[in-house]
Amino acid sequence: MLKEACVENFTDVPAVINRGAKRIELCDNLSVGGTTPSLGVIKVSTEYCYDNDVSVIVMLRPRGGDFVYSIMEKAMMIHDLEEISELRPEGIAVGALTAENELDKPFLEEIATLAKNKHMTLVFHMAFDLIPKDLQRESLLWLQEHGFTRILTHGGPAEKTIFENIENIAELMKISPDMTIMPGGGLTKNNLDELLTHIDAVEVHGTRIV
Repeated sequence: MLKEACVENFTDVPAVINRGAKRIELCDNLSVGGTTPSLGVIKVSTEYCYDNDVSVIVMLRPRGGDFVYSIMEKAMMIHDLEEISELRPEGIAVGALTAENELDKPFLEEIATLAKNKHMTLVFHMAFDLIPKDLQRESLLWLQEHGFTRILTHGGPAEKTIFENIENIAELMKISPDMTIMPGGGLTKNNLDELLTHIDAVEVHGTRIV
């Protein structure tokens, strides 16, 4: 069981590692769901984590709100990704959608090509939960085909608990053995055992997962 702790600055990194986190998702502004952290925070956190045999995923997101990005926002994200890659985290967590809440495939292909050229892992974050349910299977397979290896998901609407969405998480897990489905959103060290009675998750995510 790999526990991924979501933190928004370096201050929290040593503590969550001491409590058992084996991967860090590094963000800023968790109050809006997470945005791209500063390069200084990424550099110090990545160096510390690698010294402690812990990997780092960096959030690539220019702002809070929806996941429909303008041309200028996309340019910012590409620039940020290029700079992030020089600091050598394991990978990035990213999500981009159209106004219809479908995958923004041209932009995601651009992101994926750059990330793969830099040998970075690709994670699609909880923007996935906004994709219409009847399109999620096709979307998952498309992401897998284009180099994404993990999807962070709450399983459904954010206003529902993760346990109310558990059936959909289980269905996503059946689609492909090569795509890791990582539950998150309201998941903590206190309710993790309950989750595991319903699904056989091998990786879990949360701000209070350890």
